[in-house]
Amino acid sequence: MQLTHPHGIGPDCRRINSVVSTIGDKWSVMIVMVLIVRPHRFNEMKRAIGGISQQMLARTLRALERDGTVARTVHATVPPQVEYALTDLGHSLAEPILALGNWAQRHIDEIERHRASFDGRTL
Repeated sequence: MQLTHPHGIGPDCRRINSVVSTIGDKWSVMIVMVLIVRPHRFNEMKRAIGGISQQMLARTLRALERDGTVARTVHATVPPQVEYALTDLGHSLAEPILALGNWAQRHIDEIERHRASFDGRTL
């Protein structure tokens, strides 16, 4: 389905919003960025991301798994090891996330100048 209205207004707007609200979350973006490289175990991911609580990581992983972008695999070891990886759908999500990250990197100096200017006017 293609969005034809420039503002995304249409019968599928609510459905699209429910997806974008999950994948647009900062922790979801960070998790996808970590998993682009390779599958990770939970604590590996927690260390790689930094600043995310155990509860938030678990909640975000469940939401991504529910959407089909992340797969959870339990390995039959003692103790069991759980590994998270991007699915094919998750890898397709990585493309726009990387593009957004590249855009932010290219424009960060300009954005910070605008923020400083705005903050100077509003304080």
